[in-house]
Amino acid sequence: MLNVEKIRKDFPILQRKVHGKPLVYLDSAASSQKPQQVIDAISHYYSTSHANIHRGIHQLGEEATTAYEEAHKHTAQFINAASWREIIFTKNTTESLNLLAYSLTKTFKKGDEIIVSRKEHHSNFVPWQQCAKQHGLVLKIVEITSDSAIDLEHLHTLLTKKTKIVSVTHMSNVLGTVNDVKHIAALVHANKTEDGGHTLLSVDGAQSVPHMPVDVQDLDCDFLSFSSHKMLGPTGIGVLYGKRALLEKMPPFLFGGGMVGSVTEQETSFGDLPWKFEAGTPHIAGAVGFSAALTYLEKLGMENVWQQEQELAAYALAQLKKQKDVTVYAPAFAKGKRGAVVSFTLGNIHAHDVISILDQEGIAVRAGHHCAQPLLDSMGVPATVRLSAYVYTTKEEIDALVAALDKVRKVFG
Repeated sequence: MLNVEKIRKDFPILQRKVHGKPLVYLDSAASSQKPQQVIDAISHYYSTSHANIHRGIHQLGEEATTAYEEAHKHTAQFINAASWREIIFTKNTTESLNLLAYSLTKTFKKGDEIIVSRKEHHSNFVPWQQCAKQHGLVLKIVEITSDSAIDLEHLHTLLTKKTKIVSVTHMSNVLGTVNDVKHIAALVHANKTEDGGHTLLSVDGAQSVPHMPVDVQDLDCDFLSFSSHKMLGPTGIGVLYGKRALLEKMPPFLFGGGMVGSVTEQETSFGDLPWKFEAGTPHIAGAVGFSAALTYLEKLGMENVWQQEQELAAYALAQLKKQKDVTVYAPAFAKGKRGAVVSFTLGNIHAHDVISILDQEGIAVRAGHHCAQPLLDSMGVPATVRLSAYVYTTKEEIDALVAALDKVRKVFG
């Protein structure tokens, strides 16, 4: 088990007050807070070793290059990639998925098919939708079951010889439910395509990689996207993992310095992986901070992190379900099948009104459609309040949120 009180001492922002009240931060699915170790790593890099990478052959340039490349290797180790060259740094999960969609669909033929699920974040929905329109592709949407998992029977009926890729979330950013990616990968890879290959699987890991052990070789996904800022690291840096043989066949997404082999007036050859997908000066300090965040999580142990998350999820669900006027979406708890993300509504009070009162109590949660409008439309609600926990969250903070709902009722009830 995690020693949460000890962990909280590493996060300086958790010591502050908001509107005169102790901060209760329950919005980690949007962005996590940062431990002092990550803040110090970034400060140390800028204070001692900053220079551009892969350019100047001087001491600072060499140190910065080493730190940046070591961050790739550290990330590969964290998700058990076969090679650090399978790790591409981007700005965030959204850019990772855009890189994948725009690069991969250039190789598709008109009429080829893409499948996404109804519960995707817009970052795993809109890029595929727009690329489908641009290239004359067919976008199919797989439904979800009553327990908010991907409907595998429906997915099976959607797969055809024209299906080039399936792209689904690992853990829902709205409901906290976890998809059985290993099972989905087996189903998807068994589907043969008309070019003699098989359908590929892309996984949005923005909400899973920060919270549970993720082994890409065990899952057998072809691509995995996630963000640093949701797992204790800085903003502005994300990851696209891809199997090396697939990445080598994909054309670059952006062009410019840092990603070329040689350039003439007529032709350009591109660099080795991962650099051919990392044009321009990258977020070097972000990579250094991200590596420090990975070290922090490794010391906690991802199995311990996941166990803590499930305990918090079960507790939050139990407390909210005691409130007669609270509707919890995907209210069931099944061990190993959901993280500490819980969406709910309070009577007929709009979610934005709820969080305005909670904010006055120092409680930070999110309200809205959570960048998942197709899912919210299917749920029949325009917005929910979303509670999301992480390694520094206590049960007392969840109690504070539940108690503060009485103040919401007094104002709007």
